[in-house]
Amino acid sequence: MIKGLKICGVSDPKTLGYILNHIKPPEFVGFITNYKKSKRFVEYERLKELVKIDKKKVNFTSVLVNPTNETLEKIKDLNFDYYQLYNVTPERTKEIKLKYKVKIITAITVSKTEDVIKYKDYLEMSDIILFDSKGYHKSESFDHNLLKEVPKELNKMIAGNIQIEDIPNFKYEDFIIDISGSLEDINGKKDIDKINKLLNLYARI
Repeated sequence: MIKGLKICGVSDPKTLGYILNHIKPPEFVGFITNYKKSKRFVEYERLKELVKIDKKKVNFTSVLVNPTNETLEKIKDLNFDYYQLYNVTPERTKEIKLKYKVKIITAITVSKTEDVIKYKDYLEMSDIILFDSKGYHKSESFDHNLLKEVPKELNKMIAGNIQIEDIPNFKYEDFIIDISGSLEDINGKKDIDKINKLLNLYARI
């Protein structure tokens, strides 16, 4: 069955408060920390205030694309449980994990079978392996059938333009589901009604 749910790209206090106080909150909430191309990016000063909250049992995740030392030093004392790392080498990932004593979600971007097996290089230093599309901020899809050979015992997350209606299809899969774009309105803002629909559906699975 689904191992958990992550709502990514939260950028305002109202949405975050709604999620945290829902009767069935997700296990993870993600914040776009340094990728300015994303419409979900949160500037540091706003981010600092946004995550300064009782997160209850929800894991706060800082989403980082090839972060510099300056960025990592700036966020090191913020209220994050995980760093979700894109485009970071295994060596650098290990360095970040050891220095900042934080749990790591390693993001593997997938478009073909050869991409999938890259997860093996990150097993030692990753707490979760995320399989995502190449789209980064564009909520693109990829063929989830490419993941059929990934071991069941691997603690893994899946993203890539997943829709609310897709959630029941994962009922018997052992993934944490990472969802973002399908929870937004036409202006790219998180939609409370869509989040409520997702969480209520998740509660019934």
